[in-house]
Amino acid sequence: MKNFPDLGVQIPEIQLPVSSVDLQKWSVIACDQFTSQPEYWKSVSDFVGASPSTLHLVFPEVFLGKEEESTRIQNIHANMQQYLETSLLHPHQGMIYVERTVSGKTRRGLMIALDLEKYDFNAGSTTLIRATEGTILNRLPPRIKIREQAPLEFPHILMLIDDPDDIVIGSLEKQKTALPLAYDFDLMQSSGHLTGRFVDDPELENAIIRGFEKLVDPDVFSQKYNLPKNTPVLLFASGDGNHSLATAKSCWEKLKPTVGMDHPARYALVEIENVHDQALEFEPIHRVIFDIKTDLIQAMKEYFGSDISFAAVDDYQTMVSTVKSSHGPDHHFGYIDSRGCQFVTVMHPKLNLPVGTLQDFLDQWMKKKQAAEIDYVHGDEAVYLLATQPANAGFYLAGMPKSDLFKTVIMDGSLPRKTFSMGEAHEKRFYFEARRIS
Repeated sequence: MKNFPDLGVQIPEIQLPVSSVDLQKWSVIACDQFTSQPEYWKSVSDFVGASPSTLHLVFPEVFLGKEEESTRIQNIHANMQQYLETSLLHPHQGMIYVERTVSGKTRRGLMIALDLEKYDFNAGSTTLIRATEGTILNRLPPRIKIREQAPLEFPHILMLIDDPDDIVIGSLEKQKTALPLAYDFDLMQSSGHLTGRFVDDPELENAIIRGFEKLVDPDVFSQKYNLPKNTPVLLFASGDGNHSLATAKSCWEKLKPTVGMDHPARYALVEIENVHDQALEFEPIHRVIFDIKTDLIQAMKEYFGSDISFAAVDDYQTMVSTVKSSHGPDHHFGYIDSRGCQFVTVMHPKLNLPVGTLQDFLDQWMKKKQAAEIDYVHGDEAVYLLATQPANAGFYLAGMPKSDLFKTVIMDGSLPRKTFSMGEAHEKRFYFEARRIS
């Protein structure tokens, strides 16, 4: 492995399934998707059956808190060991250029490993690698139980770079047809197509590293954001998989006193994407509240006082279009329950984003145990279907402009948790590549 300490980058050894494996059954969507839709995971399980699959190597969060949780984690570790012992995976040294085509768009990425010594997920971090949103600490323990005993990692982590001139990934796209094919297949559940190509040209590899070096140049960085030259550089910002990266960091901090600094667990395999990629879209993440025990609207009125107003709308689509077309300084979001939809306005907000205004209320309200659960869902249809069930309610939010991400994180720190999603649920990253971590 080649390390570039000043960039927080390692060119890794990546484990890929052997040619006899059915790739469509092998590759499944990120574990934190469809968490309130067990029927999705049932259909995946029916399709995969007993075939080799990352389904048997990850923990779909729809099953968190269920009786079989411990057994499922034990099976994950056993399955990983079995796949290694039966040579279902073979190693490849080097980066992989990735293209994901879904919904008529092709998103480009680069598989690489990042140094967890250059990453800090805590609020106010100024490290080279940072979280873009608040980390929910109680989501880490089950993930830690899996990773700290696992011989392999299977990432769904997407990290972003702010590369308006496309000097890093663009250099690969221009020469992609000359790169050897690593994999090329249709994903399950109508989720598009995945292609990977080995970056085996030393000149291309050097061009990628030079691109990263330009992005971390203090003069380039300060001019880009109109900041003082001593401002700590941000190179990689989490896009998806923030809690998976935080899990890797937590496990590494616990492990490193006993293994030293030269250990594979110091690094995490990720896919790098350019925030300016034309196919990359930031989608909002909505909120659904389950089994509500008190009057939620009245609670909002008590919390926000005269600064909040509710306006009934004729239907869901009208509410959606109204929220999307509304802008500051007031904050706006939609409210949905079995009785219909309302357009909500909060005047004189204390926070920068509507999602922060709403989440601040929900955090305090949920502490009073006025509902059974809150879930964070992707997609207009999902929030409507779940929110209109008896005793449930939902909040519809508009997305944030992706061009605001890096400067907001640099200036204000991490965003409110679950602020944005890179695409809708079926567009999320699928597990495919692995790396040894023990």
